[in-house]
Amino acid sequence: MVPELPALPALTRAEGELVDAYLEVVDQLGRINPSRASHTYGALRAAQALVGRAVALREALDLMHRRGESEVHAATLARALRVLDGERRAERVTVADTPAS
Repeated sequence: MVPELPALPALTRAEGELVDAYLEVVDQLGRINPSRASHTYGALRAAQALVGRAVALREALDLMHRRGESEVHAATLARALRVLDGERRAERVTVADTPAS
């Protein structure tokens, strides 16, 4: 039997775009992370993609602001990030444990 996944909380369109864009930025930063990357070319490609993802993140926040969504509902957005595996994805941004030399 397949375990039931938690439901994504109700988000405005702009909040959904914010969460998606944030996770895309996190994914690119994880690919760039020098403590985890294995090749410069892959990190370079991720750095190039990061620019576009950062623009999308800015635009999502700008849309929220223009619509009068002046507050970030952190608990709801955190729930959405957890449902979308944000904790695992964000782990790639941290410095990797490496054996002592």
